[in-house]
Amino acid sequence: MNANGQLCIGLSLSATWMKGHGWRRPDSGVERMGSIDYYIDLAKLAEKAKLDFLFRADYLYVSPQMLGDSANFGSPDPTMIFAAIARETEHIGLVTTVSTTFNPPYVVARQLQSLHWLSNGRAGWNIVTSIEGAENFGDAPMPSPEERYARAREFTDVVRKLWASFPHEAIRIDRESGQFTDPQQVSAIDHSGEFYSVKGPLSLPAHSSGSIPLFQAGASDIGRNFAASVADAIFAAMPDLESGVELRHDLRRRAEEQGRDPDAIRILPGLYFFLADSREEAQALFAEANAHFSTERRLASLKSVLGLDLSGLALNERVTADMLPDPEQKVRSRTHAELLRRFIANHQPTVAEVLSRPEVLGSAHWVSVGTVDDVLEDIVQKYDAGAIDGFIALPGGSEKSMELFFEQLVPKLVERGLFRSEYAGSTLKEHLGIRPELQSGIQSSI
Repeated sequence: MNANGQLCIGLSLSATWMKGHGWRRPDSGVERMGSIDYYIDLAKLAEKAKLDFLFRADYLYVSPQMLGDSANFGSPDPTMIFAAIARETEHIGLVTTVSTTFNPPYVVARQLQSLHWLSNGRAGWNIVTSIEGAENFGDAPMPSPEERYARAREFTDVVRKLWASFPHEAIRIDRESGQFTDPQQVSAIDHSGEFYSVKGPLSLPAHSSGSIPLFQAGASDIGRNFAASVADAIFAAMPDLESGVELRHDLRRRAEEQGRDPDAIRILPGLYFFLADSREEAQALFAEANAHFSTERRLASLKSVLGLDLSGLALNERVTADMLPDPEQKVRSRTHAELLRRFIANHQPTVAEVLSRPEVLGSAHWVSVGTVDDVLEDIVQKYDAGAIDGFIALPGGSEKSMELFFEQLVPKLVERGLFRSEYAGSTLKEHLGIRPELQSGIQSSI
């Protein structure tokens, strides 16, 4: 949590307001999605509101669900999008997503450090292990979650070593002596591990603002251990208050067990909100966004997420813990599966309630539907309950929902003393309130 007790707030640059059939609305702006100007305009709106950062997820595959009636089939490389945005903004952080499963660490270290330079210290790295896409990178099958996270741990270690291999202080630019760099401060990393062998050093010096903040989204057991060990901020899967309180408490405990100050990590769930002038209008937006999810499609999604087939049950029948499949069964996402397992075990919901869960309909995001005041109180409740340190805004339903967020909701958070009215710094580390002594160190791994 920020030392001043304020929320950390980011904006997703994915066009979440076009989910489902939202792109068909006359005011959707879907025709502009192919233009970089569209994303630059959104970035400027977010910077005007003094948000901490922009966030962009990434996909390295095209699933059948992305084609046909969906406008969210993919996007340009997010790091390249942010490179363009860096030139058009001055303060807002730029958190790009890069997979540790399908990329070489040297290239990633260089790309991220390049974005850090281009943005003058505003880059952030959202570390993902990917859950699909192996067929686009060779004939080998998708690695197991255990292997993906083992690879991610070593990958992250190599990237941090490379960032430290060419410190900013090595740039001398001493005209009198003729020394441009100090060779004594630039060193090879000579890394040789289970997955990678990298000599180094990096071909680009570190930026004067220091190391790049790390984001991570793992919420399975193995993912939580990894996130608690390296992340400055965690893009949390938090479909309800109960799961949010449990997750934040558990991640802080795990961080402390790994020798980190629990205040060094920020829990930032995705807040998928539907804002309108009335509750009725907001509920209509929410219903429209999910209208493409037929019962059959929801049942198929549930089977993919949890391995549970409820097609033979009536919608009003109860789902109980004894009906849950083997937890070791292979599923698309362990994070979503474990959240659903916990919900079913604790609440014995109806089939209809299970099929309406965020884990089934989307990415297990926290969903809030209503007026500006309704969503404001939802945010305050979760903050006061200790479930969140902030959130990543995912506007839903229409561009008007996003406009209400910027024009009314953020100012009301400022009035409550829960968010800033002006930037206090110019780097992402400053926005997140990261103190050098709290950030997970890199020198110890060299």
